[in-house]
Amino acid sequence: LQLNGAGIRYKAIFKVYTAGLYLNAKATTPEAVLANNGPKRIHIQMLRDIDGEELGKLFTKGMEQNATREEFGRSISGVLRMSEIFVQKKKLKTGESFGVDYIPGTGTVVFVNGQLIPGEPIKGEDFFHMLLKIWLGKSPADSDLKVALLGGAKPAATSSRNAAGSNR
Repeated sequence: LQLNGAGIRYKAIFKVYTAGLYLNAKATTPEAVLANNGPKRIHIQMLRDIDGEELGKLFTKGMEQNATREEFGRSISGVLRMSEIFVQKKKLKTGESFGVDYIPGTGTVVFVNGQLIPGEPIKGEDFFHMLLKIWLGKSPADSDLKVALLGGAKPAATSSRNAAGSNR
């Protein structure tokens, strides 16, 4: 996987975490990211301490805000699993990290500080897409971070044909 883009999540003036989106091919729009059938990873590195339960609630809220009722309903088992992981973690401290990987044919798996969280993978691609929409959806957690995860390109600024042929 290659780094597609990375940035910092701000809450007011505070830096909360860095996020990196990894794909098997560059993508400059949310639609291109979601259309990519290959493996994907979102990696988060904490820049401040945060309560695990609070982070789980924020993720759930972010998914709800960016999914249809049907999408959310289809992915409820994945939502509950992510919330459970964050509740068990209690607190994510400055410098700690977690990653969420989508592996075709396997599903979504979660790593905390590089360690795979035991349990069955979350089946299907729907849940991972809904998770990505926290940052890439119509109501992203941080619009500047959305642009950064998409490689810094403004979604309508260049066509994929022009972007692929230039070094800008």
